[in-house]
Amino acid sequence: MTATQVRGGDEILVGFAAALRAAGVAVTPDRTQAYVDAVATLGIADRAATRVAGRSTLCGHPDDLARHDRIFDEWFSTDLGALHSRPLSRKATTRLRMVPADDGSGVEQEGDDEDVVRAAASAREVLRHRDVASLSAADRRELAALFATLPVVLPRRPAARRTPHRRGDVDVSRTLRASLRRLGEPAPIQHRRRGTRVRRVVLLIDVSGSMQAYADPLLRLAHRIATGSATPGAVEVFSLGTRLTRLTRALRLRDPDRAIAHAGELVPDWSGGTRLGETLAAFNRRWGRRGLARGAVVVIVSDGWERGDPTALRDAVADLHLLAHRVVWVNPHRGKAGYAPVQGGIAAVLPHVDDFLAGHSLATYDELMEVVRRA
Repeated sequence: MTATQVRGGDEILVGFAAALRAAGVAVTPDRTQAYVDAVATLGIADRAATRVAGRSTLCGHPDDLARHDRIFDEWFSTDLGALHSRPLSRKATTRLRMVPADDGSGVEQEGDDEDVVRAAASAREVLRHRDVASLSAADRRELAALFATLPVVLPRRPAARRTPHRRGDVDVSRTLRASLRRLGEPAPIQHRRRGTRVRRVVLLIDVSGSMQAYADPLLRLAHRIATGSATPGAVEVFSLGTRLTRLTRALRLRDPDRAIAHAGELVPDWSGGTRLGETLAAFNRRWGRRGLARGAVVVIVSDGWERGDPTALRDAVADLHLLAHRVVWVNPHRGKAGYAPVQGGIAAVLPHVDDFLAGHSLATYDELMEVVRRA
């Protein structure tokens, strides 16, 4: 059941603002008030006007617009015209205030003892957009089950061999053989074209102390990608910290809890320090140049915190960019309000990165899978 089937217009709009804030947009009570007032003026039955009202009042940065549109389509999944019989009341938000939730984040709630407005959405939909580092133990267990819903479609690349096809280049050999089977009589012209094969995906996951809150969800994401692929050997997983550890075999276990426990036993530098430049350079020497990264989609998941010289990190990522088909950097802090890529390590590698994505929620992992699929 969707939000539009559960609540009236006011609570749906305020709940949408809360979901947008959970996704990393800096939505304040004043912006929420302005949003409800704008929709009350334009009319909630007009879907396009409701979208424009949200973009104009709730978004304070160009990066917020894409998040707004994605969450808008997920939240308002039914026809808004069905709410026309439920006129908006501006009174619903005149007494809104911020109260701390159990997880430390703010949720908008009316001043009296009325229901929390985020109940307008399904609990799972809200959970998809919450920062995984702030989840309670119960929420983490529910989130773990939701990883199975992530679609895994690996990218494809042109294959070296040409295979028979009804269109394409003329296959002279097959055409002649067909003619000989007819004792020299003309035969239908045979065609062939280059096929495709799965492109390798390499995941390099930072498990240092600064990434400790995200380590378990990121390994679950890696497990989902590794086991969700129908092509054996198409996904490789490594951990980064003070040293490089290959986790591919451990994460091929079907049970995610057993796989993550096994991976944890293999990592000697879990929640330790970080030397990203050295470990990425080691990956290039031992694995990348030997073929593992050549033509692959390489996904580096890290906050970019580098204790050493950022120049070494820059050079390692630059070398990797020359080997790989595409380099994607995922930073959990990228999706948070007020974030700017000014930290030394991130600033050094950005010129050599094809995509710079957020990675703090299940919804952002879904975006990552779409980027990988299109690579």
